[in-house]
Amino acid sequence: MKKYKQLFKQIEQDILEERYQIGDFLPSEHQLVHDYQVSRDTVRKALALLQEEGLIEKVRGQGSKVIKREQFDFPVSRLTSYQELVCQYGMHSKTNVVSLEKITVDQKLSSVTGFPPYRLVWRIIRQRIVDEVVSVLDIDYLDKEIIPHLTREIGEKSIYDYLENNLGLDIAYAKKEFTIDHANDRDKILMDLGKDQHIVSVKSQVYLADGRQFQYTESRHKLDKFRFVDFAKRQKDQSSHSSDENADKTNQRR
Repeated sequence: MKKYKQLFKQIEQDILEERYQIGDFLPSEHQLVHDYQVSRDTVRKALALLQEEGLIEKVRGQGSKVIKREQFDFPVSRLTSYQELVCQYGMHSKTNVVSLEKITVDQKLSSVTGFPPYRLVWRIIRQRIVDEVVSVLDIDYLDKEIIPHLTREIGEKSIYDYLENNLGLDIAYAKKEFTIDHANDRDKILMDLGKDQHIVSVKSQVYLADGRQFQYTESRHKLDKFRFVDFAKRQKDQSSHSSDENADKTNQRR
């Protein structure tokens, strides 16, 4: 990892762990150069990254000020639980279980969730409160045959932690769909939307390593609180690659 990225990670961690409080100023560029034994260019690149990530702002004549992070990166391709995200970013968050009930999947719900008709599932609705604002509404359906026992206490903490560490389940992969939806009546009642008329909906079918679907969830997010990010790697055209290799072999034979 390049030095400026290492420095960025170090200062980011210091901010998230509140060694630097919101409103504090970071040490001067000169002091950072001295403290970390790096070049001024490295310091400036690290500070630029911190600013891009919304962790600091430059105040003319004063330096780099730690600010409240308004958006959190939500990884698109990784299967990350909400509580893992909270720990990663040091978010001030709590979970409120609105309802927990057992229901039988009908034909309509089956077409939405992927569970077969007549399957008994848990339905749990949870508010995710970030900085005292209800920013996410989670509606989860969990296969009762795989998860016989579920409580509000488990829902308030971490369902994935319970499944992996108490039930020994191997959570493997998910199919996800991202859409921008109009806010419905439930959103307006259970979320702090203000004047927002739209939300980001993330629908996921989640599977165990043995291929069994154990969960369907829809997470409905405030537009201004999360930024959905991914790492994309270009796949080379295999036919072109094979042609190039064949051409190389032909040239070698010549």
